[in-house]
Amino acid sequence: MFKILVLAAAVACVVAEHHASSYASFNNHVEHSYHHGDHHDHHEPHHHPKYEYKYGVEDHHTHDMKAAEEERDGDVVKGWYKLEQPDGRTRIVHYTADKHNGFNADVTYSGHADHHY
Repeated sequence: MFKILVLAAAVACVVAEHHASSYASFNNHVEHSYHHGDHHDHHEPHHHPKYEYKYGVEDHHTHDMKAAEEERDGDVVKGWYKLEQPDGRTRIVHYTADKHNGFNADVTYSGHADHHY
């Protein structure tokens, strides 16, 4: 049985829409400034990034088993992923990242290594 769960397309659309609206806003300001001789420093408005992402593959024929989830709220990112390694163990990684603490990951393994692969 082969299952794929992908919500990445929705995330990509939201991110693309965000970038397009940010570019349009910036472009309008540049055109306005050019036509009116406005030479003041201008900073693009700060947009608060926020998203959730989930992904999974479960292919019992090829043994391709993996899943991931991530969420971002401003400068804070947290998530996890797991995958079946070639030696038969499952690697599970929980991680967080923010501007004060940087990237931190907790890696664990489940199962027993089979060196007959």
